[in-house]
Amino acid sequence: MEEPARSTLIRAAMKAPYLERDEEHDLAVRWKSRHDQEALHRMTTAHMRLVIAMAAKFRGFGLPMSDLVQEGHVGLLEAAARFEPEREVRFSTYATWWIRASIQDYILRNWSIVRGGTSSAQKALFFNLRRLRAKLNQNAGLSSSDMYKQISDTLGVSEADVALMDSRLSGPDSSLNAPMTDDGGASDRMDFLISDAPLPDEVAGDAIDVERRSEWLAAALCALNERELRIIRERRLRESGATLEALGERLGISKERVRQIENRALEKLKAALLKANPEFDEARAA
Repeated sequence: MEEPARSTLIRAAMKAPYLERDEEHDLAVRWKSRHDQEALHRMTTAHMRLVIAMAAKFRGFGLPMSDLVQEGHVGLLEAAARFEPEREVRFSTYATWWIRASIQDYILRNWSIVRGGTSSAQKALFFNLRRLRAKLNQNAGLSSSDMYKQISDTLGVSEADVALMDSRLSGPDSSLNAPMTDDGGASDRMDFLISDAPLPDEVAGDAIDVERRSEWLAAALCALNERELRIIRERRLRESGATLEALGERLGISKERVRQIENRALEKLKAALLKANPEFDEARAA
């Protein structure tokens, strides 16, 4: 919205007549029951000064006033759609919450490329931190840690959240591809980020290797008979492998016999794997 259009809107809003309680109720009933567009227009026009006043309270976040007014108007229309005139509440009282919520949501979505205020506590922190900080700054000698402690107690958030939000509000977003110095040096912020996490190609490679090995093992297990397969699964393929003694009791054989069957099964598995993948044997010989 350009400046002339905004000025026209503000003048029109200020000239719009106030609605008496009975008239407002009648318009709300007409809109609710018959979707009377003229009634909606008169209701919203009469309350645009409320939208403008609410938008003015959020000018300090650096977003265009015209955009704040437009978002507030969206909230006003939402309030009109949800308003229940039979509750005997003035429309301005009901609409105030929706106007404020719409403007605040717009600010949270556009103030920074990093989304903040995703919970009600974080939202309260975002919109109240500056005011509380300015109030506490009047106390001479109050340290940052004491200030964060008082703000966290007031808003019900952690001190770490207060410190993080304070740092975010203290400066604009910075691109990771921006140079570290003003002389156009080769290094940018991305070069100084350190991560111990594996690279994406390493993650993909590991996933492929795990899947391939699982397929090889599943094929090799087909070479075992039923008892050998059970012993290998109980002893080698479970997080907590069964003991030789416990497995022997379940199978009705001695633990030494279980050991012998297990060793024979492992040899059969090895042979099956090398037969399906002879390059492993060649690599080992080399």
